Amino acid sequence: MIGLAVGLVAGVFQFWLLFKFTNRVTSGNMSTSAVFLGLAQFLLPLAVLLCIGFLRRDELLYTGIGIVVPLITGAVVTLVRRNRQAKGGTHHE
Repeated sequence: MIGLAVGLVAGVFQFWLLFKFTNRVTSGNMSTSAVFLGLAQFLLPLAVLLCIGFLRRDELLYTGIGIVVPLITGAVVTLVRRNRQAKGGTHHE
């Protein structure tokens, strides 16, 4: 289960990189650091999967699952939060 733990950590880090990259690009701040963030978030899963593939081949599937779960969860949470902010907060009746 080391692969799953490594994947989860890598997925969280990749989501953070992707979040920073998209915020910079959508705000019109396309600088060199934004390009490096985009490149890093693209190459991170490749590097992690290659390392796990060489070191613990039997954990490769779990690593891939571990990378994807934080990305999907982070995307859904971000979407819900932004939709609530756009509506002016939550309303309880």
